[in-house]
Amino acid sequence: MKDSKIIHNTAYIEQLKEFLKIPSISTLPEHKEDVRMAAEWLAASLEEIGMENIEMVETVGHPIVYADWLHADDKPTVLIYGHYDVQPADPIELWDSPPFEPEVRDDKLYARGATDDKGQLFIHVKALQTLMDEDGKLPVNVKLCIEGEEEQASPNLPPFIKQHTDKLSCDAVLISDTSFIERGQPAICTSLRGALALELFVKTANSDLHSGVYGGGVPNAAHNLVRLLDSLHEQNGKVAVEGFYEGVPDPTEELKQEVAAIPFNEEKKKKELGLEALFGEEGFTFLEQTGIRPTLEINGITAGFQGEGIKTIVPCEASAKISCRLVGKQDPQTVFEKIKKHVETNKPAGSKAVLKQSIQAAPVLLNSKNPMIQKAADSYETVYGVQPLFPKDGGSIPIVEVFSTVLDAPVVLMGFGLPSENLHAPNEHFHLENFTLGIETVCHYLKSLG
Repeated sequence: MKDSKIIHNTAYIEQLKEFLKIPSISTLPEHKEDVRMAAEWLAASLEEIGMENIEMVETVGHPIVYADWLHADDKPTVLIYGHYDVQPADPIELWDSPPFEPEVRDDKLYARGATDDKGQLFIHVKALQTLMDEDGKLPVNVKLCIEGEEEQASPNLPPFIKQHTDKLSCDAVLISDTSFIERGQPAICTSLRGALALELFVKTANSDLHSGVYGGGVPNAAHNLVRLLDSLHEQNGKVAVEGFYEGVPDPTEELKQEVAAIPFNEEKKKKELGLEALFGEEGFTFLEQTGIRPTLEINGITAGFQGEGIKTIVPCEASAKISCRLVGKQDPQTVFEKIKKHVETNKPAGSKAVLKQSIQAAPVLLNSKNPMIQKAADSYETVYGVQPLFPKDGGSIPIVEVFSTVLDAPVVLMGFGLPSENLHAPNEHFHLENFTLGIETVCHYLKSLG
């Protein structure tokens, strides 16, 4: 790791602050104009550094920003992807400073979107500017495809990619929206789990009923929902849905070794999380459970009276939010159908059950030996003085699988965030040393490709 006394480009940081001031929350309709403002701000920044053919591509949702620079004859073409939208800032009262008034404290920049993904995206903008300022040109051809809907699972980007494969054709897709293992230890993620989001609705009587008059004699929607949810897992942590594990590969010894190479301290993790014990599918380590195995998690439950005090009723409706992380050749639609069949088979007597899905994303497995990924590893080692590790991320970036399959190009997940930076939570922040060293790393990488 380089000396911690890194000289930051204060102008770059001030520009990033301007970007972070825009509350581009894509999931809230009242921020629609703010999202557009962020897209316009980004487009203007790309024009200022010398990018060409800049477009604001309209969709039924938020715009896609496209730009390119294609004057490096006989050199590779790199497509840079990122997103300019951010998560809601709630709960506001838990922030130590206003989420859209960026503030630097202890060499960290605090704001919503600081690490996910405006700060990491802006690394690429400033790397391109640095290279243009040095040589008046870029060492490779560059295309940028920046969206404003990643935080709502990118509904309009896949059709755009499929309709414009020639426009977006490239030799590699470069994305910075992932994290280091820890401070000073770079990582290139080579696996992302797929995703399936569901909502389960249970209905019994035609209205809530008085628990004194009807209690004990009619089905209770809350009870029945709990029984149904409990049926989804075995006691050992395994998902009990018939056929759920179809398409899940047995991990190879090489894969298990790559996972085992990632530092992990169980006692430290329990202390960090305030837990007395970890829990997961038997027969697998924590990092295997959270990185290369599929899951089914209950995310939220609603039933009965939720106000202050008590209301003695037998609720007639109950619901739960459920999410699955998928691996290997698990198909999200097939998994949905299997869960739907399980629900229909196991619903308690007197209940109607309806299952609706909202998000689907296929799993992604990337080859760490690919030359484009290996050159990224070399660039990390040159700048940080440490070889990167190749973790398997338990999360999902749905668009990665689309880029990989539709464009038939390797995806390089060259992240610069840290796991401790509170993405999606209050007091989100970005370590400025990684902003500065990230620019240097991306510059080195693009030069190495050229």
